[in-house]
Amino acid sequence: MQYAISRPLVALVVQGNKRVMIGSATFDFGAGDSLLITADVPTVSQITRADARAPYYALVVDLDPAVIETLALEMDVAQEAGGAPLRVEPTEAEVADAALRLMRLLDRPAAIPVLQVQLIREMHYWLLAGRHGPAIRKLGIVDGTAQRVARAVALIRSDYAQPLRVDRLAEVAGMSPSTFHQHFRAVTTLSPLQFQKQLRLIAARRMMLSEGTSASMAAYAVGYESVPQFTREYGRLFGAPPVRDIRASRTKVYASA
Repeated sequence: MQYAISRPLVALVVQGNKRVMIGSATFDFGAGDSLLITADVPTVSQITRADARAPYYALVVDLDPAVIETLALEMDVAQEAGGAPLRVEPTEAEVADAALRLMRLLDRPAAIPVLQVQLIREMHYWLLAGRHGPAIRKLGIVDGTAQRVARAVALIRSDYAQPLRVDRLAEVAGMSPSTFHQHFRAVTTLSPLQFQKQLRLIAARRMMLSEGTSASMAAYAVGYESVPQFTREYGRLFGAPPVRDIRASRTKVYASA
């Protein structure tokens, strides 16, 4: 299982299958599908079909609000009211074509500085022009709720190990604390404190898995002052205390190798 608080993105699946869960909702998708995430929301994902001869491949592109804003104004794309922050649809031919040309730049590194920006802009255009368009339009609304909350999210992401000041986050978002709290939860599905906590726990898990950091060192590194508190909250999110979870995760990796 992979735990993350994903940024707004689109993932075009080329090969294999994957399952993504957000809250009680589950999405299964595979080659030929595109996964759209329109907010910084917590997800749990798992590759459900892949092997050594046919590994899971997907092209992931972060959605750029500035590009969306410019294109939406030029295209006069309608905004969708509300809607789930995660959805799966068949990948449209124009999006797939732009993605393929973007990937081919990897074989022509000299062309990347010249062509990458316009190809990413083209991908955004076809996404806006297609079935995903109304859902991502809100990301480009100048000073809209999504952009205001995104400013606060960026601050939490950069300073997640520091004590959380909701009044400072509300100020960054240009809202009163009570209004900010309401809109933050509506966009991300979490309160600011829950958002920070999940960022800390996910970062600590990554340190233990990839760097071999001990549980206590990881706890302090991500901002916890109490290892027992870290252990309790880690177990609630990942289903097992740190040492047991990391041991089980490594066992699964070795078994599949």
